[in-house]
Amino acid sequence: MGQKLDLALGVLNGAVGDYLARTDNGLALPMALHLRGEPVAPTRAALAAAYPGATARVVVLVHGLMNTEAIFAMPDGRDYGTLLRDDLGLTPLYVRYNSGLPIADNGAALSALLTAVLAAYPVPVAEVVLLGYSMGGLVVRAATHAASVDGAPWLALVRRALYVGTPHRGAPTERVGRIVSAVLRAIPDPYTRLIADVADLRSDGLKDLGDADLRHEDRARRTLRVTLRDPQHPVPLLPSIAHHLVAGVLSEDRFVRALFGDAVVPVSSATGWRSLGEGLDASRVRVFPGLSHAAIPRSMDVYAQLRAWCEAA
Repeated sequence: MGQKLDLALGVLNGAVGDYLARTDNGLALPMALHLRGEPVAPTRAALAAAYPGATARVVVLVHGLMNTEAIFAMPDGRDYGTLLRDDLGLTPLYVRYNSGLPIADNGAALSALLTAVLAAYPVPVAEVVLLGYSMGGLVVRAATHAASVDGAPWLALVRRALYVGTPHRGAPTERVGRIVSAVLRAIPDPYTRLIADVADLRSDGLKDLGDADLRHEDRARRTLRVTLRDPQHPVPLLPSIAHHLVAGVLSEDRFVRALFGDAVVPVSSATGWRSLGEGLDASRVRVFPGLSHAAIPRSMDVYAQLRAWCEAA
């Protein structure tokens, strides 16, 4: 499949992927490993052929909303996965998925995929590093939550998780969008209601970003308010994993930094570690000035920090 078509499918799935899945449309992307644009089946033969130099340490890269794994690619073709492979010997595993599905569903699917992959992996796995960008970080958290509930064996191999531009405390723009849509629907005019109908076509995955809903029960409690429903997130970070958070900011102004952050995710959401669980400290949080949301998954400065975290004992 060509890169432009892959990107178009990533955008389409992020926008209406839930509808594509419900209607069994062939354009819906399944949760799968991809290498050089092609899917890799979670079988021993397929994994051995795709990763002839497989190592005992793996890094699982999970893209964000309306993306594919290409979001990590730098101009010279390298990415965080290949850099970690060359510098630290980690084998990169790139996940592609339907980002329009509920985050809870994608988390469960990722947990199931990792169970299958690690059972068939060519060599015994000693460590799994999780690296999620934007929504991908929430999918990682949903996967670890599902694995902890189900007792999935791969979770015991995870020592650290890296979150790049992840809206841990939700996306205010989506919360505002809910209210705007509700207001338009309340106006007794067929045109404004039509606009509201079109706005409500946005996918379940996109709607989940408003409050960073990781479970179906969280989605059921969704309300029409701009402020975050749960200042203390109902799904804390697992204490058995070392969690590391990266954010970007585009302005030096404190108000603008707090409100807009990297132009998509506010700093308070990307670095809301105090509300996410115990055992985190400032050394596990980095804010990079001058980096937009689109720039942080492909920055050498960010990579240097990710590498340092992966080198730590």
